[in-house]
Amino acid sequence: MKRVLSLFSNKYFLSTTVFVVWMMFFDRNDLMSQAEYRAQLDKLKEERDFYIEETGRVKKDLEELTTNREKLEKFAREKYLMKKANEDVYVLIPEKDKEEDKTLF
Repeated sequence: MKRVLSLFSNKYFLSTTVFVVWMMFFDRNDLMSQAEYRAQLDKLKEERDFYIEETGRVKKDLEELTTNREKLEKFAREKYLMKKANEDVYVLIPEKDKEEDKTLF
C-alpha cells in the first residue's frame, strides 16, 4: 500500500499519467478521432477504387465508340433513343417499375 501511495505521489508518474490521459481522450487527435479518421480513409479508398474502375470502363467505351461505327449507332439508339428517319422507337417499361410508379401517386 505504501508503495502504491509513493507511486502516486511521484511527480513524474503523475505528469506522465496526466499526459497519457490527455492525449487519449481530450486532445484533438484522441483515440475516437483516430478511429473516425481511419473509417473515413477506408471509405475514401473504396470510392477511389470505384472511380478508377469506372474511369477505365468509360475510357474503354469511348475508345470503342470512336473506332467502331456499329457500336456508336447502338449506343445512340440505346442511351439517347435516336432513330433513323423511317423508324419508330418503342420504349418498354418493365412491370416492376410500373408498380412503383403507381405507389407514388
